[in-house]
This record gives sequence, structure tokens and C-alpha cells, in this order.
Amino acid sequence: MDAILRGEPMIGFGRDPLNPYSPRPLEAVGAKSTRRLKDRVTESCPRVPGVYGMLDRKGELIYVGKSKSLRSRLLSYFAESNKKEKGGRIISAARAIQWETQPSEFASLLREMQLIRQFSPRWNVQGVPKRQRPVYLCLGRSPATFFLAPLPPEGCIAAEGPFFGVGRMKVAVDSLNNVFKLRDCGQKQVFRFAEQLQLFELDHRPGCLRVEVGTCLGPCAAACTHREYDVAVSAAESFMDGFNNEPLTTLRDQFDKAMKNRQYELAGRNHTMIESLEYVERKLTMLNSARRKYSFVYPVAGYDGCGIWYLIHSGEVADVIAAPRNEADRRSLRPTMKRWEKLMQTQLTRGHGPFAHTLPVVASWFRKNKSELKEKAVSPAKAS
Repeated sequence: MDAILRGEPMIGFGRDPLNPYSPRPLEAVGAKSTRRLKDRVTESCPRVPGVYGMLDRKGELIYVGKSKSLRSRLLSYFAESNKKEKGGRIISAARAIQWETQPSEFASLLREMQLIRQFSPRWNVQGVPKRQRPVYLCLGRSPATFFLAPLPPEGCIAAEGPFFGVGRMKVAVDSLNNVFKLRDCGQKQVFRFAEQLQLFELDHRPGCLRVEVGTCLGPCAAACTHREYDVAVSAAESFMDGFNNEPLTTLRDQFDKAMKNRQYELAGRNHTMIESLEYVERKLTMLNSARRKYSFVYPVAGYDGCGIWYLIHSGEVADVIAAPRNEADRRSLRPTMKRWEKLMQTQLTRGHGPFAHTLPVVASWFRKNKSELKEKAVSPAKAS
């Protein structure tokens, strides 16, 4: 922060992998008081799309945000009505603000997500109430299980998100592991499958009661073969793909049975689990629908003339190029359009594209801006 007050340049946000132009300049202002910081923003911040970062007195990036009008968004943090809200708490801890303009609101959304993943600012991932904290639903580890993570780790069988509400997502994870009978114990637990050879016949005791009550296949107690467990994992992966509603069907049947038998406490627990899984199913349906439906070229104009053509493939941003400005530019892009057309003939495996993290942004953007699909989305052949 002292560097800003002395007029020294700040370390930027770093390379933007979805910017086909030269790096965009970073601007920053700092002040020792909130009032003076507001004045500095008013003096120099433009009314254009972009991303911004809040820095504390040590110069640490504590929050990243985006807006289609940077100046309006940043000044809203200083509003009297915002003092007790999240924005007010962020600005009270900030002593400097830096921003980077973007050519469009869509570009700002993509850049914001990339920066959050890159820096994990504490007010984006930790400094918010737990019920609002973003997490990813993951299927992985060995033997596979459902679990939550702030960001999907490498090597997951499947991962989707972000989901919001750690409490209800924990309920959902417990429900999913119970329905698919997957383990939920730690990696330190010793696992033994039924087909594993052993010198002496041993009766392996399970690590918990779930085997006894029938909610786990028991890979820790040789109660199932590796193949049997893999079948359950495949069914769980099918749920993540949006093709298997077994968890909700099972829980609803259990709820109806509990109500019929007047087991109201059990029915209440099932109702809580159903509500959590309904939220997960809605989100998975949206993401998987985008994965199946969204494959096209999406041209987006830039307020500063820096338009961008995005290749949306299987719901993810797969590539970007600078928008052509004349017929000569358009002709020069024909080889790229042919390459894009060839790429779109193959289905992109979930989570393995170059920018897999863009799927939630793409899905949400076109759900809210349906007219963009009709007016702008074209095939590579038509774009050229």
C-alpha cells in the first residue's frame, strides 16, 4: 500500500489467458483514510467494464470483483447504507484499490473467475459467511467418494460447481455417499476388497456403523469387490452428468414411508436431505444442459474497439481471437475457423478443456441473456 502512496507501480493481476490483445494497463489508487480513498476513486476511475481488487494496509489482495461500470460499483462500497454489509466491511479493511478495464461485461466475468482461482483472496473464499462460501462437489480419491473442496483437486473423476452454502452441501454430500453406498472415511483408513488374497482368513471389522446399517458397501471390511464398488462409482458419475436421479427418488420414497409410519423425526431428516439434493440437481441440470447445448462462436464487441470472438465448446470457453475489423481480417481468420469447426466435431470431456472453470460463467450468462444466443451465436462456418 505504501508503494501506491509513493506513486510506485503495483504488481498487476498477471497474464489474462483470455485476452487476445496486448496486456491491459493496471491502475491503482491508495489513501490512509476511507474518505480520501473515495475521493481518489471519484477522480480517476472510469465508467467502463472491468475487474478490481481491494488491498489491505500490507498491500495484500483481499477481494476481487467485477462490474460493467467500475466507477459506479466502487463508489457503492462507500455508501452509508453499505457500512454494515459485506461491502462496507471490505472497504473498511482496504487502503488501496486497483482495477483493470475489460472490453465487455462478459470479459469481466471471465477475468474475475480466473483471478479468484489464481489468488484466492480471503474475502472471496474465506471472509464471507459459511452459508455463502463457494465450494465444488467432487467425486474422486481412491476408493472414490463424494467430497467438497474450495477448488477441484487434480485427478478428480468428476467435479462441478461452484455451489453456495457449505452447510447444505455437507448434507448433500452425506446423502449422496449414503445413497450410492460410497465410503466417507479418510484416506488413512485401510481398505480391503473381497477379492484381495490373504494368507489367513480374517474377519475385518468395518471402520464405522455404515456397513451394518446398509449405507456403505464396506471397502474397508472386504464386504464388496473392487468391481462392485466401481459399479457404484459409475452410477455416482452418471448423477454428476445429470443422467441419474436415483438419490432424490430414494430419499422421497424414504420420506413417504417415514410419514406413513409416523416416524416424523426420520421424515424431517429426509426432508432436509431432499432440499439439499434438489439444489444440487438444479445446478447440475443447468451446467450439464450448457455442456450439451452450447457449442458456437460468440462474438462480443468491445467498448474500446477490442472486440473478442469466443469459441464456446461444450459449454466452456475453448479459445479466443481478436475480432476482425475489416474484410481482410476476416479472410485471414478462415484457417482458424476451420480449426474451430473441426474441434467442435468432438465432444469435450468434462473438466479437461483448457478453461474448464469457465463453464459456470457461460451457463449463467446465457441463462440470463437468452437473446445473445439468438442474435450473436453462430457456427464457425458462418463466422468466416
